[in-house]
Amino acid sequence: MSIADFCTGLQHIGVPTFNIDKTIVFYQSLGFKVIYQRTNNNGQHVAFLQLGNLQIETYDKEPTAMQAGAFEHIAIDVKDIEGLYEVVKAKGIHISDSPIHDLPYWEHGIKYFKIEGPNKETIEFCEKL
Repeated sequence: MSIADFCTGLQHIGVPTFNIDKTIVFYQSLGFKVIYQRTNNNGQHVAFLQLGNLQIETYDKEPTAMQAGAFEHIAIDVKDIEGLYEVVKAKGIHISDSPIHDLPYWEHGIKYFKIEGPNKETIEFCEKL
Protein backbone atom coordinates (compact mmCIF):
# COMPACT_ATOMS: atom_id res chain seq x y z
CA MET A 1 0.00 0.00 0.00
CA SER A 2 1.07 3.58 -0.54
CA ILE A 3 0.96 6.36 2.01
CA ALA A 4 -1.88 8.00 0.07
CA ASP A 5 -4.03 4.89 0.63
CA PHE A 6 -4.18 5.77 4.33
CA CYS A 7 -4.81 9.52 3.98
CA THR A 8 -8.24 11.14 3.74
CA GLY A 9 -7.32 14.85 3.62
CA LEU A 10 -6.24 17.79 5.71
CA GLN A 11 -7.23 17.42 9.35
CA HIS A 12 -5.85 20.63 10.89
CA ILE A 13 -3.01 23.14 11.02
CA GLY A 14 -1.17 23.43 14.35
CA VAL A 15 -0.56 26.99 15.53
CA PRO A 16 1.32 27.42 18.83
CA THR A 17 0.50 30.49 20.89
CA PHE A 18 1.78 32.37 23.91
CA ASN A 19 -1.78 33.62 24.64
CA ILE A 20 -4.51 31.14 23.75
CA ASP A 21 -7.37 33.44 24.80
CA LYS A 22 -6.15 36.23 22.51
CA THR A 23 -5.65 33.72 19.68
CA ILE A 24 -9.17 32.31 20.07
CA VAL A 25 -10.70 35.81 20.05
CA PHE A 26 -8.71 36.71 16.91
CA TYR A 27 -9.81 33.62 14.97
CA GLN A 28 -13.40 34.06 16.15
CA SER A 29 -13.30 37.59 14.71
CA LEU A 30 -12.48 35.94 11.35
CA GLY A 31 -15.55 33.70 11.67
CA PHE A 32 -13.99 30.59 13.22
CA LYS A 33 -15.96 28.70 15.88
CA VAL A 34 -14.45 26.82 18.82
CA ILE A 35 -15.37 23.17 18.24
CA TYR A 36 -13.24 21.53 20.94
CA GLN A 37 -11.29 22.76 23.93
CA ARG A 38 -9.46 21.15 26.85
CA THR A 39 -6.60 21.50 29.32
CA ASN A 40 -4.10 18.64 29.19
CA ASN A 41 -2.69 17.00 32.32
CA ASN A 42 0.46 19.13 31.97
CA GLY A 43 -1.64 22.33 32.14
CA GLN A 44 -1.38 23.07 28.42
CA HIS A 45 -4.54 24.63 26.98
CA VAL A 46 -5.66 23.38 23.56
CA ALA A 47 -8.46 24.61 21.30
CA PHE A 48 -9.66 23.53 17.88
CA LEU A 49 -11.33 26.21 15.76
CA GLN A 50 -13.17 25.67 12.50
CA LEU A 51 -14.19 27.82 9.53
CA GLY A 52 -15.81 25.81 6.76
CA ASN A 53 -13.54 22.83 6.10
CA LEU A 54 -10.48 24.47 7.71
CA GLN A 55 -9.50 23.51 11.27
CA ILE A 56 -6.81 25.15 13.36
CA GLU A 57 -5.43 23.56 16.49
CA THR A 58 -3.96 26.22 18.77
CA TYR A 59 -2.17 25.49 22.02
CA ASP A 60 0.00 27.06 24.69
CA LYS A 61 3.66 26.76 23.82
CA GLU A 62 6.60 28.70 25.19
CA PRO A 63 8.55 29.92 23.44
CA THR A 64 6.74 30.49 20.17
CA ALA A 65 8.56 31.67 17.05
CA MET A 66 6.44 34.84 16.70
CA GLN A 67 7.36 35.34 13.04
CA ALA A 68 5.95 34.61 9.60
CA GLY A 69 5.81 30.89 8.88
CA ALA A 70 5.49 30.04 12.57
CA PHE A 71 2.85 27.33 12.31
CA GLU A 72 4.10 24.15 13.93
CA HIS A 73 2.56 21.36 11.91
CA ILE A 74 0.10 20.29 9.25
CA ALA A 75 -1.98 17.28 10.28
CA ILE A 76 -3.24 14.82 7.70
CA ASP A 77 -6.33 12.81 8.61
CA VAL A 78 -5.66 9.08 8.31
CA LYS A 79 -7.24 5.69 8.78
CA ASP A 80 -5.27 2.74 10.24
CA ILE A 81 -2.47 4.72 11.89
CA GLU A 82 -0.57 1.54 12.77
CA GLY A 83 -0.58 0.33 9.16
CA LEU A 84 0.54 3.74 7.93
CA TYR A 85 3.33 3.84 10.51
CA GLU A 86 4.72 0.56 9.17
CA VAL A 87 4.55 1.81 5.55
CA VAL A 88 6.34 5.06 6.47
CA LYS A 89 9.06 3.11 8.33
CA ALA A 90 9.48 0.70 5.41
CA LYS A 91 9.96 3.64 3.02
CA GLY A 92 12.79 4.95 5.21
CA ILE A 93 11.08 8.27 5.93
CA HIS A 94 12.42 9.95 9.06
CA ILE A 95 9.83 9.69 11.85
CA SER A 96 10.57 12.66 14.09
CA ASP A 97 8.11 11.80 16.84
CA SER A 98 8.22 8.06 17.41
CA PRO A 99 6.43 5.87 18.44
CA ILE A 100 2.71 6.41 17.81
CA HIS A 101 1.27 8.67 20.53
CA ASP A 102 -2.27 8.94 21.83
CA LEU A 103 -4.23 11.78 23.43
CA PRO A 104 -7.71 11.84 24.96
CA TYR A 105 -9.04 14.37 22.41
CA TRP A 106 -12.51 14.27 20.94
CA GLU A 107 -14.98 11.57 21.90
CA HIS A 108 -12.73 8.51 21.61
CA GLY A 109 -9.20 9.95 21.51
CA ILE A 110 -6.60 10.25 18.76
CA LYS A 111 -3.40 8.49 17.70
CA TYR A 112 -0.64 10.29 15.81
CA PHE A 113 3.00 10.40 14.77
CA LYS A 114 5.07 13.04 13.01
CA ILE A 115 7.57 13.11 10.19
CA GLU A 116 9.90 15.84 9.00
CA GLY A 117 9.73 17.18 5.45
CA PRO A 118 12.68 18.36 3.35
CA ASN A 119 12.28 21.96 4.55
CA LYS A 120 12.13 20.99 8.25
CA GLU A 121 8.32 21.21 8.13
CA THR A 122 6.45 18.89 10.48
CA ILE A 123 3.75 16.66 9.05
CA GLU A 124 1.51 14.92 11.56
CA PHE A 125 -0.46 11.83 10.60
CA CYS A 126 -3.47 11.73 12.91
CA GLU A 127 -6.33 9.28 13.33
CA LYS A 128 -9.45 10.18 15.29
CA LEU A 129 -10.60 7.01 17.02
